[in-house]
Amino acid sequence: MDSRLVTSISRRKLLAGTTAATTMLAAPAIVGAQANALKIGVLLPRSGYMASTGQSSHRGAMIAPKVLSDYGHRIELIHIDTESNVDAARIAAQRAINDGVHCIVGNVDSGGTLAVAQVCEQRQMPLVVNVGAAPQITEQGFKYVARNFPHAGMLMGGGLRLIKNLLDVTKLDAKTAVFFYANDTFGQAQRGALDALFPRAGLPFQVIDHVAFDPRAQELSVEVTKIRASNPDIVMVVTRGNDAVKLIRDMVRQRFLPKAIISPGSSGMFEEEYYQTLGPLADYTIFHLPWANPKSQMAQALEAAFKPAFPNYRFPVECFYVGFTFEALLVAAGAFKRSGSTNGPELMKAIRETSIAEHIIIGPPIKFDEKGQNVGIPSASVQSRNRTPTVVLPTEVATMTPVLPMPPWQDRS
Repeated sequence: MDSRLVTSISRRKLLAGTTAATTMLAAPAIVGAQANALKIGVLLPRSGYMASTGQSSHRGAMIAPKVLSDYGHRIELIHIDTESNVDAARIAAQRAINDGVHCIVGNVDSGGTLAVAQVCEQRQMPLVVNVGAAPQITEQGFKYVARNFPHAGMLMGGGLRLIKNLLDVTKLDAKTAVFFYANDTFGQAQRGALDALFPRAGLPFQVIDHVAFDPRAQELSVEVTKIRASNPDIVMVVTRGNDAVKLIRDMVRQRFLPKAIISPGSSGMFEEEYYQTLGPLADYTIFHLPWANPKSQMAQALEAAFKPAFPNYRFPVECFYVGFTFEALLVAAGAFKRSGSTNGPELMKAIRETSIAEHIIIGPPIKFDEKGQNVGIPSASVQSRNRTPTVVLPTEVATMTPVLPMPPWQDRS
């Protein structure tokens, strides 16, 4: 199979295969040795409300086979759209396993990832999580899951520490904050992490309200009105691409501008859709996430492959989802190369023993603890400047200094 082949499975076709998938549920994982290439099912939400994040991750998967081959890895990919739907993700995992994949990578959405993890556990099929922060992904005792992505507590803890540093560096006087978050699996996990960690974070402001929103909502005027009534100095957000666009649009409509809009650890405020739709209104928001290391030779190789493959997209904007998806495939390919086996238990054992020093995202070598969690992934403060994600902290890797408070909407050019 050509590694660039894309197999898109519609929801109708997935549902049609439900009966067959269910009857084969008890079948053992595909067993084999000395295969020429590792066959990986890449499950991503490329349609539905999470389409922008899924498509960005998909671009990382599309260029991965060529880059990995240059490092001595051979993989074949089967690409499946999980449609931003938990049931579709579960069915897609069953169908991929029945079609003979040796490993699964995905799924960006925490709810869908949990559904896939349950299937993989039943079928003894290794799952390498590219993006998905809900703690229960690695806290439920799954033996066939490895997550090369920080869980919600890691994201929130790192984000709160960096917010404290931001206030110190910018001398921003902030007394109050509102926490604005999606009411899905990821957002609820972030809310739980905030409640647990904020009292010990030593920050000079108080969280005076929590406002949840439905990520499927067409607009957020009611939620923004509620935030505006509290008039906080800081709005801390947990968003994705569409959510961030709707939030800023409604803030501008209501002429409401806090001193800072900061995400302790979520995407949305750096995606191309965000910049293209909002233009200069997208600038000066800040998010805290792990970010691509521009000094990494592998990251440079990935960027070199990305540019000709996707000339209408910018790697500095795409590098988060592209980088983590590539690294998940790297983990699987490395385990296959070391073990020489596609047997589920043997391949999973090799995945858990991973130690990869040269990779894409900043931080130490990729390693997993006994739960399958990479606990060594740090975050950076990244501020949107000139419609480009720009690292502003820590100072040793920053390319600009942070600007707070945010300039007025009407002064943007």
